[in-house]
Amino acid sequence: MIRRFLLVIAVVGGLIAAAFIGAAAYQALRTPVHVADNSTLTPENCTPGPCVDLKGYTLWVSDIKFEGDLVRMTVKFRNSSTATHASPEDLHLIDAGRRQNIPVTDVAGCKTWTRHEFRNGALFGPIDICFHVSNTTRPFILHWTPDLGPFCCEASLRIT
Repeated sequence: MIRRFLLVIAVVGGLIAAAFIGAAAYQALRTPVHVADNSTLTPENCTPGPCVDLKGYTLWVSDIKFEGDLVRMTVKFRNSSTATHASPEDLHLIDAGRRQNIPVTDVAGCKTWTRHEFRNGALFGPIDICFHVSNTTRPFILHWTPDLGPFCCEASLRIT
């Protein structure tokens, strides 16, 4: 009887601990990305800029246009890394209010794409994408989180 009681207590304790860990992980994922204002946001290991390279996976940004609360840009990718794809979910534009904005498709000329599989140095793009921002004060930060494994990588690119 005591053995069964201790087993029930251990299981309930484990479930409570798992619930706390799950809640903490969920909150961490929902927390906006905090980027220090004085940080270097444009790595210089790729050209021509603005661009960012993460372990052989390169993102180029060009033709940036600001139209009120809409930010337009063209992106292009080259994948020579362990990643297998490019996805629109990997890009967020952070405005001055630290709000993360996802690419929009409800505006003429703004495209999206489904997950695109590629590797071995292949290119993907150029793709014209747009973001609605709630705070139009510049600079903006293009935050990129490609799928390079569970503990790697993300990069931020300052858009002025």
